[in-house]
Amino acid sequence: MEYLAYIPSPSRGVIHLGPIPLRGYAFCIIIGVFVAVWLGNRRWIARGGRAGTVADIAVWAVPFGLVGGRLYHVITDYELYFSEGRDWVDAFKVWQGGLGIWGAIAVGALGAWIGCRRRGIPLPAYADAIAPGIAFAQAIGRWGNWFNQELYGRETHLPWALHITSSEGGRVPGYYHPTFLYESLWCIGVGFLVIWADRRFKLGHGRAFALYVAAYCVGRGWIEYMRVDDAHHILGLRLNDWTAMIVFLLAVLYIVLSAKKRPGREAVVEPGVPDGEADGTGDAAEAAEAEEASGSEVSEAEASEDEAEHEGEAKDGVEVEVEAKAKDEAGSATKKS
Repeated sequence: MEYLAYIPSPSRGVIHLGPIPLRGYAFCIIIGVFVAVWLGNRRWIARGGRAGTVADIAVWAVPFGLVGGRLYHVITDYELYFSEGRDWVDAFKVWQGGLGIWGAIAVGALGAWIGCRRRGIPLPAYADAIAPGIAFAQAIGRWGNWFNQELYGRETHLPWALHITSSEGGRVPGYYHPTFLYESLWCIGVGFLVIWADRRFKLGHGRAFALYVAAYCVGRGWIEYMRVDDAHHILGLRLNDWTAMIVFLLAVLYIVLSAKKRPGREAVVEPGVPDGEADGTGDAAEAAEAEEASGSEVSEAEASEDEAEHEGEAKDGVEVEVEAKAKDEAGSATKKS
């Protein structure tokens, strides 16, 4: 069957710059991390935090997240690396794909907790700041699956079908649902949902992050159901479907209990940050105050000079008047004489 429209797969997922391989999967992850840190930094500053804090904590969170994501994938798909005929060394080849978001978030949160603890920052506040950035990072990272020609759904004749051309790893060339694209678009929607809800309801104490988790799980559930790659099944459902349902319930439960126990939003997210320092306006404010004070002093000095001048003029006028009266009295006395 001839397809008039479809999404082509790249002929290869790596370009060699001399001896250095440049992999599309790795680039997507790196770009996603930069976007998450950039947006998280803006949101952190808006909440009253210091610029650069998000990046400092990300130094802990990102490596932990990569390790956790890989561990989850290897554990849940252990037969790909430890069954007969497989090479266990492939478990370390992250560039070939295989990062479980559940493990990445869980272990990445551990790294973020360590970073926050070192800075005296509450983890829930930090999580709220970076939540939409994580969603956008996932949206970008999913395009790494496109470079690797993986994570696609059932066959379809839709005009946006994904054309798989590789036959490696048991793939069958054909036209399939681009589940990587569905999840990428869903994550973009989740990111904007969290931003809107945070502005509308002033979410705090980790509830913005919990909303991101719950919303992502909803999309992951139906997208996971469409995938055709090998996976473990429990009662007819893929393992990741069960994971999505359980994590969704936990996220909703956290939102409800947190709202009752700690309503509102944190007043202070980073101790020791003076007003205006976070966004770099502190120096400007001090300069403005100094200029205003200087202007006030000048005005007071000018007012004093004007007052003294008026007093001097008044004094001179009185002296002139006294002299005139004295002359008149002297003239009258002369006439009488």
